[in-house]
Amino acid sequence: MLKKILLATDGSELSRKAVTQAVDFAASYGSKIVGLAVSEIFASLIMPELGGGYDLQGIEDEIFRQSKLNADFVAECAKKAGAACEVHTVKGLHPYEEILRFATEYGCDSIFIASHGRKGLDKLILGSETQKVLAYSKIPVLVFK
Repeated sequence: MLKKILLATDGSELSRKAVTQAVDFAASYGSKIVGLAVSEIFASLIMPELGGGYDLQGIEDEIFRQSKLNADFVAECAKKAGAACEVHTVKGLHPYEEILRFATEYGCDSIFIASHGRKGLDKLILGSETQKVLAYSKIPVLVFK
């Protein structure tokens, strides 16, 4: 039985569908959701000298704001479904590392993640972050496709 599920979201259309399915599952089985949205920081945002006059802090703040909205969506869906839930937004260079770290830190016994968050031809391939979570996770990973 899955008692505590880490639910990672990037806000993409498929990820939003995965969120609704995961919280419905959690509500049905009495599982708790630990929602996580990772605000991805790009290397150029870390090195201000590469900014070339752009307000990189503003870009980083906007990415974090959107990630927070993604986490809030998890909380809203869980509330509607009646699933126990807590949500987190974190900044990180590599989302898969944050997903794995949070799963360990919060004692999750599984990870629920969308297969990809991309559009176009890339949607035919499993997302790179999802692949890395699958490759490095020590707990079961449920991939929503």
